[in-house]
Amino acid sequence: MTASIPQESRLPLRLARLGAITLAAATLSACALSPGMHMGSPSAVQSKMDQAGDEAPAGALINITPQLLREQQAAVSATISDDVKALFGTPQPYTIGPGDILNIVVWDHPELAMMPITSSRSTGSPSQADIGNGYNVDASGLVQFPYVGALKVTGKTELEVRNILMKKLASYIKDPQVTVRVQSYRNRRVYVDGEVRQPGLQVMDDLPMTLPEALSRAGGFTQEADRSTIVLTRKNKSVRISMPDLLRLGINPNKIMLTNGDMVRVRSAEDNKIFVMGEVLNAISQPMRDGKWTLADALGAAGGPNPLTSQVNQIYVVRKGKQDDAEIYHLNASSPTAFVLANGFELQPDDLVYVDPAAVVRWQRVIGNILPSYAAVTATRSATR
Repeated sequence: MTASIPQESRLPLRLARLGAITLAAATLSACALSPGMHMGSPSAVQSKMDQAGDEAPAGALINITPQLLREQQAAVSATISDDVKALFGTPQPYTIGPGDILNIVVWDHPELAMMPITSSRSTGSPSQADIGNGYNVDASGLVQFPYVGALKVTGKTELEVRNILMKKLASYIKDPQVTVRVQSYRNRRVYVDGEVRQPGLQVMDDLPMTLPEALSRAGGFTQEADRSTIVLTRKNKSVRISMPDLLRLGINPNKIMLTNGDMVRVRSAEDNKIFVMGEVLNAISQPMRDGKWTLADALGAAGGPNPLTSQVNQIYVVRKGKQDDAEIYHLNASSPTAFVLANGFELQPDDLVYVDPAAVVRWQRVIGNILPSYAAVTATRSATR
């Protein structure tokens, strides 16, 4: 006859059985229960992407191979965009506009002269002396001059205004000799902002205002500047300009001519970061250097894959695709030659580099989570005996 188990002894036994069942279930699904993120093998990653929606996007999981690097290098445009090309121009003579102050001299006729107190030409806000000793161009583009009356000068160069005055004054003065110069430039300006040392307005004068000239007048770049992300806004349209790309293609940045009202903003490198996570020695978020950062750079900055816990044949780069879906690139770095591939793979802003943990590490983490619970169960059993 089988001996019956007292009611008070059944609870510890049930607890022990529950602990054993829990541990067995965890053992059978160690990878599934392991804490933290992990990607798994490339085939597992593709399977998860297929399960996430009706079907994973074509090419969503891409192996990093020499062929891929050749395709990416070929895809890098050998020229620049049409939007940047539209900014190219050649230096043009300064044309007078409303607000400018002119210095007009008719030689040997001092009664017609309004000589400035200083001979140097000024830019920006003029002094009272400049206004009082020069001819101010009004909002209609006119100046008032003796014998001539109202004269339209906007859109004309200094030489063109001189020739008009000489022709009109010839009716009153024999062989008039006239000099016309802009005494104070107040009509055109650009604004430089962002990661420059002296942001603010830059007045355009008779010197061509190129992009490098405007940046130089603003004191140059700060240490935090991203030279690959200079945004020029003109008439509600913004164009991204990369100085390193222009120089790489042998294009002189001075070809980019600024016009009145342009706004130039130099973005911070902090706006373009990449992230390295997973089994690396130091998880980091790292600003890109002038828009250039390779997979090898990212892994190196993070101290490299952890030699004790990483699975170097499963290194992934997760990138936002064109349609807001995920593009996942896979690198098998089990061979030292993979460094060549990592060094040639260009990252993009907001890329996530992830190094998967080894399977044994995931198992150890499962055990590390389960054993304390099992120990608690056995301790409860011992205490209730």
